[in-house]
Amino acid sequence: MQPIPSAGFFTQSPLPIVYRTCMALSKSRTLKTPAKTPAKATTKPPAPSETTAPAKPLKLTGSGKTLSSKTVYQGNVFWVTKDQVVEPGGVKATRDVIRHNGSVVILAVDTETNPSDPGILLIRQYRHAAGKLLLELPAGRIEPGEKLIPAGKRELIEETGYRAKRWSKHVNYYASPGFLTETMTILLAEGLTLGQAAPEEDEKIEIHMPPLSEVLRLIHTGKIQDGKTLIGVLLYDSIRKHNAS
Repeated sequence: MQPIPSAGFFTQSPLPIVYRTCMALSKSRTLKTPAKTPAKATTKPPAPSETTAPAKPLKLTGSGKTLSSKTVYQGNVFWVTKDQVVEPGGVKATRDVIRHNGSVVILAVDTETNPSDPGILLIRQYRHAAGKLLLELPAGRIEPGEKLIPAGKRELIEETGYRAKRWSKHVNYYASPGFLTETMTILLAEGLTLGQAAPEEDEKIEIHMPPLSEVLRLIHTGKIQDGKTLIGVLLYDSIRKHNAS
């Protein structure tokens, strides 16, 4: 059996030893703790006008340059090319373009039956791309080398049987210039007489002559969705009202 320590063993109090040990540990931990990086002062960036002059508005001039063009599809009505181009402003790009000879649209107006509310000649046919029957102005492609008004006369007879005595240019626009070269020219045809239609074999066409007021109602209620019809009829109505004022 181990002897019991005498009282002399505790002559020096253990508290100072424990205190010194704790202080040593505390200093050791303090030295190992990494110093905190002082937070960077945040300053509000100056307004652009305080540092630089305002940029001048972009002004584009000139036309694009085609570096190369390759036909990637050839159809009966249109063809598609892949073009490498440099456009105004120095933009270099690859453009896929649907190329088309252009179309003629006929806004045939009966101003004689009821001059205060003239009739607008519309056709109704199935459009596969839209997946539905559409009310629209007669229209068709201009054949290579064909003049504008002869093309309009041909299309009007083929699709409706109507002839017109007076022809004039109404408006010309690009159908979808982001990727399509087709321009559509709307001709105003007046002095109408009815004849025999001669549609192509794949065309089944209804013919309608509603008054302008009814066509406008169909447009404003979303029943007419064909772009060339919206442009042609709304412009005609606007010009008519302007001339009457």
